[in-house]
Amino acid sequence: MAMRIALLILALATPVVYGAQHVVGGSQGWSQTGDYTTWANSQTFAVGDTLLFTYDTTHQVDEVDQADYNSCTSSNAIKNYNGGSTTITLTTAGPMYFICPTPGHCTQGMKLSITVGAAGTTPSGSPTTPTVTSPPPPPAKNGVASISCNMNNLMFGILLVFVTMFAYMG
Repeated sequence: MAMRIALLILALATPVVYGAQHVVGGSQGWSQTGDYTTWANSQTFAVGDTLLFTYDTTHQVDEVDQADYNSCTSSNAIKNYNGGSTTITLTTAGPMYFICPTPGHCTQGMKLSITVGAAGTTPSGSPTTPTVTSPPPPPAKNGVASISCNMNNLMFGILLVFVTMFAYMG
């Protein structure tokens, strides 16, 4: 009986964070053909969500401040990501700015501006910062946001199965 109670307490004390995963640019990913203003305006970003950037070796992702976003400057990048697949967890509410530092890419529209709302709120998709973009891409054939299933969620699910089994087995 004490074992069951201990397992139940452990199951209830395990933190579970469910956040949406936003695949930046949808099926096109982080590329020169994306319309990131339109894409961001179709999303709702909240603390706990993640951004998934997928890109080839000619691109990178730089997190920058608003001034560097507006001027397409990456020399003062807050953070630089490379490697073809980058997941960024949105940890604080407020605006965030991303650009591709490859020369010419940002000025051709390869930049993303979002507003992150507090967990459980519905912020606007993007601040109204003017940007030069290419014509909008065709609609994505698959969903661009999905529930994130990370290792914490998986472990919590397994723990719940075991707690349930032990409770019924006596």
